[in-house]
Amino acid sequence: MDREQQLRNYWKETLKYIFILLSIWFSVSCLLGVVFVEYLDRFNLFGFPLGFWFANQGALFTFCILIFIYVRLMNRLDQKYDVYED
Repeated sequence: MDREQQLRNYWKETLKYIFILLSIWFSVSCLLGVVFVEYLDRFNLFGFPLGFWFANQGALFTFCILIFIYVRLMNRLDQKYDVYED
C-alpha cells in the first residue's frame, strides 16, 4: 500500500472516530438533556432529577471523558499509520 492510500485510510478512520464521538456527545447533551428530560426526571441521581443532571452535569462529564477517549484513539491511530510526533 502506498503512502497516499495509507493517509486516505488514516483520514477515513479519523472521520469515523469523530462521527462516533460527536454522536455520543449529541445523544447525551441534546437527547438526554433536552428531548427526554421529562421521562428522565422520574429518576434521581445524587438527589437531583436525572434529566436535570444530564442537562447540567452529565453533558460536561461526558464531554471531558470523550476528550480523553479521542486523544487515546488518535494516539493509537497515529502510531498505526506512522504519523505520530515524538
